[in-house]
Amino acid sequence: MVTDVFDLDCDDEMRDQIEKSARHLYGLVHARYITTTRGLAKMLEKYKKGDFGKCPRVDCKSGHLLPTGMADIPNVQFVKLYCAKCEDLYNPKSSRHSTIDGAYFGSSFQNILFQVYPALIPEKSIARYEPKIFGFKVHAAAALQRWQDKRRDEMQGRLKLAGLENPFSLPAESADGDMEEDDEDGEGFDGEGMEIGDDAIAQ
Repeated sequence: MVTDVFDLDCDDEMRDQIEKSARHLYGLVHARYITTTRGLAKMLEKYKKGDFGKCPRVDCKSGHLLPTGMADIPNVQFVKLYCAKCEDLYNPKSSRHSTIDGAYFGSSFQNILFQVYPALIPEKSIARYEPKIFGFKVHAAAALQRWQDKRRDEMQGRLKLAGLENPFSLPAESADGDMEEDDEDGEGFDGEGMEIGDDAIAQ
């Protein structure tokens, strides 16, 4: 199988299983090979040519991508594309590439490449999209309000899952009882405070 010579007499089902296992073995070997000196050099050439694609993010200005996996264990996640400018991951555009197991590249390849070739680390993209209406920037208070509303909704959702829909409100009976006690205390205090004798006024 390694030399592309397969003379074993077997049925089609077993042959397919063997070929599938051979492709899987080749993929795992490939993940180890691209982290070697020769493998990194070849992947570097492809990276410079942009063979793996360009970042779809506008502010990255078509920065080149690198293939990477989100896990080193097979059959966990398909291969993703890493942009060193925005440090984010993207799905491959090609349907053929999107079915490749991410473990065939590993989760450490792009980090090892830039450790060996630090001069290739691009300048980070710090530019961010600014929402505007008719050329005017959206007020920061509006964005803050949306963020606060979102956080409040998330907090309410977590409290609801924990069985505490409104943990800061008192029961109705307890709240009414406290109000009545406060009223009684207030009335007694007003009576004592308002009783001022004629002698005190004269003084």
